[in-house]
Amino acid sequence: MSPLSRFSLVLPLLTLGAAPAAQAQSSGYFIPPSAQQTAPAAAPVPAVKPAPAPAPAPQPQAQPQVPNLPALPPEAAPPTAVIGVLSVPEVMQKSTAAQGVQQIIQQRQAELGKEAQAARAKIQSEQQAIIAQRSKLSDAQLETKEQALQSEIAATQTKFEQRNQAIQNSGQAALSQVEGELIAIIRQEAQAHGMNLVLHREQVALNVAAFDITDETVTQLNKLLPSVKVPPSVVTPGMAVNPPDQGDGQ
Repeated sequence: MSPLSRFSLVLPLLTLGAAPAAQAQSSGYFIPPSAQQTAPAAAPVPAVKPAPAPAPAPQPQAQPQVPNLPALPPEAAPPTAVIGVLSVPEVMQKSTAAQGVQQIIQQRQAELGKEAQAARAKIQSEQQAIIAQRSKLSDAQLETKEQALQSEIAATQTKFEQRNQAIQNSGQAALSQVEGELIAIIRQEAQAHGMNLVLHREQVALNVAAFDITDETVTQLNKLLPSVKVPPSVVTPGMAVNPPDQGDGQ
């Protein structure tokens, strides 16, 4: 494969021309007419299907050996459950602090997206310049320019992935403050209602409104923590980058 054909794989949106192998596959095989007349195709031989192999006999599963343990000393029975339910997603959606964090993170990602588009346009311009010069360059010169551009693409990709990860890390750090305050408020609300068991509302098939402390929790959270400060999105040396989501457009 020539350096130029390898270079076309770097940015597949800018195709440099179909490979000869692809053109051969699209045209199919060529059979001269004389070969078709002198050597007629033989009648197809029906395939003989082998008899299916007998299914293996099921192996008996070994039963675990359950030891006969002595009874433990009697202990006090747990208290009667006083249950409450709570929707954490609804609380976070209605939290003014969480909404503020989301707005700041979206702004930072939008700015990063604009910079990524500019960097992508710059790389595409450099690629077009190499394409325009390829007739004047030797293979060695073309290989050198190709490797330089590939290195630039890899470095640019790493830089934007790390910056995007830094934005996500700063957002998670801010939301952890909201989550910590939320846990304290849930305990506060449960104690005020005499509850000793609070379940996620999304995991409960049926409940009555008297069990639900979501609205009270939202009110208390917005009162005690109306906003949080989002730390700067700083790229640190050796920062680990999480795999992007399927729907990530960055």
